[in-house]
Amino acid sequence: MPLDDVDDPFEEFNRAMGAGIVSDPYPDFVELRKQAPVVPTDVRRLMGLDESVVLPEEMPDVYTVLTFDGVQQVLRDGETFSSAGYAAVMGPVMGHTILEMDEPEHHAYRALVQQAFTRKAMERWSNDLIGPVIDEMIDAFVDDGRTELVRNLTLPFPVTVIAGMLGLPREDLPQFHRWTIELIGVSIDWERAIAASKRLADYFQAIIDERRVSPTDDVISVLAHAELDGHRLTDDEIIAFLRVLLPAGAETTYRSSSNLLVGLLRHPEQLDAVRADRSLVPRAIEEGLRWEPPLLTIQRTATRDTEIDGVPVKEGTVLVVNLGAANHDPTRWDRAEEFDVFRDPAQHMAFAFGPHMCLGMHLARMETAVLLDRLFDRLPGLRLDPDAEPPLITGMTFRSPTTLHVAWG
Repeated sequence: MPLDDVDDPFEEFNRAMGAGIVSDPYPDFVELRKQAPVVPTDVRRLMGLDESVVLPEEMPDVYTVLTFDGVQQVLRDGETFSSAGYAAVMGPVMGHTILEMDEPEHHAYRALVQQAFTRKAMERWSNDLIGPVIDEMIDAFVDDGRTELVRNLTLPFPVTVIAGMLGLPREDLPQFHRWTIELIGVSIDWERAIAASKRLADYFQAIIDERRVSPTDDVISVLAHAELDGHRLTDDEIIAFLRVLLPAGAETTYRSSSNLLVGLLRHPEQLDAVRADRSLVPRAIEEGLRWEPPLLTIQRTATRDTEIDGVPVKEGTVLVVNLGAANHDPTRWDRAEEFDVFRDPAQHMAFAFGPHMCLGMHLARMETAVLLDRLFDRLPGLRLDPDAEPPLITGMTFRSPTTLHVAWG
């Protein structure tokens, strides 16, 4: 279900996020970390933007947090480091979402939406949805002996899974995916993002109305009838959550699974080990997330004067919380820049940490595990295509390969 190449908002979004421009930001993180755990930030460089881009005149101080200890400190303490800044950044297109909520609102809202992600539902999705979706996509190229995995599998499968979880008709998928990319491309085209937000709201509203009357077993039905301590989600709250679920559930899973495959395919001895011993799959998934998280940075705002990893920070400072730099902190991991599925597992920051730790992390892990199993079982001898350009993970905010050419047999 790839998008058409003409007027492709996916390609436009990737380019704006530094795809094909910023190939490896990690050496810069090493040098910055040598200066201090928290450093002043050049916003243009952070976003992979040209120096000619004009920034607003009145901008707060912006600092980047680069160490594992510093990132963990910020994400654990939602009182001192607020998420409310996302309201100005994403609120106009997303609505009032879990991204911008602080406690106690965040806890109450999360407890309601979590009801859609039970263990029973996860097992059903794994057996009845994720596996069949991946198999159907592999069916289209399994006899060819080679393919490009990003457009033919890792990009379309997560959004197809999300659509299945929501109970959306298959024929709506191309438009659904386009609206999703247009929505998160708010920094590229404001009016287009606002229009996509409105179209998604209208689309979801019709489904919510139907599910309130005639519920099924899909996520929208669960959200429409979820209740905790007498509180239920409003239509606007459900729509806001669904807008977040699209990029959070589809974009990051596509990127993380693609990055993991790059790591494995670049290291055939590790690929062979995981293929031969599937008990290594969970370890490989965690190492892929640590080595190349799909989203490098998130945002917080200091609510008072404080210190982060010993560095003074003033109230009102915008903090770029660098998950990628934290995951490469040499005080926590030896050979932090290397991909190694055999290293001892340790807590990483790819799913963030603390109260806002990723709600869908178990789903993302499950999707990637099923993907690996299907690829290993159905594409024997899977390897990089020797006749194609090798894959390159690029990007400054979102990171992934734009292409991944493989062969098998």
